[in-house]
Amino acid sequence: MTATETPADAPASSPALPPTGVTASAARIGALVRDARRHRGLTQQQLAERLGTSQSAVARIEQGGQNLTLELLGRLSEALESELISLGPAGPTHLRVTGGTPLRGSVTVKSSKNAAVALLCAALLNRGRTTLRNVARIVEVDRILDVLRSIGVSATWDAAGRDLTLVVPDELDLAGIDADAARRTRSIIMFLGPLLHRAREFRLPYAGGCDLGTRTVEPHMIALRPFGLDIEAHAGEYHASVDPVATQRRTIVLTERGDTVTENALLAAARSEGTTVIRNASSNYMVQDLCLYLQLLGVDVEGLGTTTLTVTGRAVLDADVDYTISEDPVEAMSLLTAGIVTGSELTVRRAPVEFLEIELAVLAEMGLRYELSAEYLADNGHTRLADVTISPSTLKAPIDKIHPMPFPGLNIDNLPFFAVIAASATGSTLIHDWVYDNRAIHLSDLTRLGADVRLMDPHRVLVTGPTRWRSAEVVCPPALRPAVCILLAMLASRGTSVLRNVDIIARGYEHLYERLVEMGASIEVFSD
Repeated sequence: MTATETPADAPASSPALPPTGVTASAARIGALVRDARRHRGLTQQQLAERLGTSQSAVARIEQGGQNLTLELLGRLSEALESELISLGPAGPTHLRVTGGTPLRGSVTVKSSKNAAVALLCAALLNRGRTTLRNVARIVEVDRILDVLRSIGVSATWDAAGRDLTLVVPDELDLAGIDADAARRTRSIIMFLGPLLHRAREFRLPYAGGCDLGTRTVEPHMIALRPFGLDIEAHAGEYHASVDPVATQRRTIVLTERGDTVTENALLAAARSEGTTVIRNASSNYMVQDLCLYLQLLGVDVEGLGTTTLTVTGRAVLDADVDYTISEDPVEAMSLLTAGIVTGSELTVRRAPVEFLEIELAVLAEMGLRYELSAEYLADNGHTRLADVTISPSTLKAPIDKIHPMPFPGLNIDNLPFFAVIAASATGSTLIHDWVYDNRAIHLSDLTRLGADVRLMDPHRVLVTGPTRWRSAEVVCPPALRPAVCILLAMLASRGTSVLRNVDIIARGYEHLYERLVEMGASIEVFSD
């Protein structure tokens, strides 16, 4: 069976009058969903919460008025604990996008992907039970969970599929590690910090992830050697050996103010007795989430939000902790960009403005009209949130180049979105991505949609606008943020575009297409 999906947020029709265009197959599947839901004793709203969608979308599914992707059928089966339909293996996932229409309404930012993977790695430190709330249901999280389960960690979702409880055994089965899952995520490198306390010798597959050019692991080695970790590379694996160093005080100067490097140092310091001072530390959002979690475990962490962290570790961490992950500033920037390039009146709710202040200041310089609500705290009790309402604006290129910096500078993961925004502005903007070797190259794919993007070198692109966006067929670049940039440009392009091989987007975004459609976008998901 071929399946496609075009979710929308219009009010559901009366059950007695099915929506126009209902196919026999969609009606049969809708009846299966309705019967399975009733058998489980669920309301439409309860099923919607399990799926991360709206009650009206569930009503349309049950009436046969909504097209269905293979991915959504799988999620329905999981939510209802019932195999609704047996399907053969599907090919790659693609999007059919009809653009040129403004978005409307509001959208709520979901929790941080990068914080989630750091906290999953940190759970290895704890002998007690870790409950993480509001966890992003994304591929990257699933890969780390596959690795954790393969070495013996119990990881259980609650009934709604939002909260995750982890229990780590006394002995880890490191020889049974899921190497395939590990190689497909760069986050696996954050196992080094916790595991150096669990085994004198162990092996980890090489870290993978997006195609962003060569990224050395040497900064991690510099951060972890003071704890006695030594690494050798052999045939696709890191061979690790640990010779514990007994000292009451150590100072680590990070050669790179990287997020995962800082997290690895924190993870190593948390179970090392004595005091560890980490200088040139990242103070970015995921690092702050990790510090807050470690404090719940009983680790004394001073300097939260600064570039000097002082950690007083404990040899044994045994606590039942409950932590709610903060909202994702990169997703917030993605949603803001969707509204900006489509000339929309749109509200992005629960945006972590603490980590968007530079981005908003640059956008204001470019002429974006927006309003901020009064600030309020995230459920972790620390992160500052606000609702951001943008209005259609005439944008101009900024005077200076746009480039990332460690927090509190412009976030490196938010930089690609400024290429799409600059293409909608009048004038020329230089985008300087000095961190990654070839991510800027992927931004040149915007030319397929009519943008004037000139590649100056592997790190710089010159974007000249305003663009008369046009529809096109594009193969998704092998990097997460540039892939989303292509999708957002398609929303601004009149006509129908096709974005092929979009599986990488699911690595970092939860239900992105459905949420855009609920704001008025026309996106159809289909598979070969």
